[in-house]
Amino acid sequence: MRERLAEIGIRPRQARIIQALSEKESASQAALARAFDVTPASMSTMTVRLIEAGFISREAHPDEARSNVLRLTERGRALLSDIHAAWRDMDALIAEQIGPTETETLARLTRALRDSLGGRAPGANTSTIRKETT
Repeated sequence: MRERLAEIGIRPRQARIIQALSEKESASQAALARAFDVTPASMSTMTVRLIEAGFISREAHPDEARSNVLRLTERGRALLSDIHAAWRDMDALIAEQIGPTETETLARLTRALRDSLGGRAPGANTSTIRKETT
């Protein structure tokens, strides 16, 4: 996955951040950090790279002068189809290597192991990111 996403200039977690922002109009960096269960400093590093690459923008919060919100840029929105294609490619590669039945079994067992160890899907909390502006 890293290699496939590197072809389009991003990393796996950055792809998930772009996806999360595509589902919300905007979000604060703090809300994204909570949703992805990372420190604010880690989220800051990731978002700065995405801003520098032109995939997201940081804007002043319209209602809170001391806060900022992050939004996808047009360039970031254009990247979504490439991200989704990379994810589909990985799904197809796995199915090609071990077959569709084993792929389903692998996915089910991997989720069960993650959940039993107290984990959760990357970005699983993105549904809790409140829309920062209207």
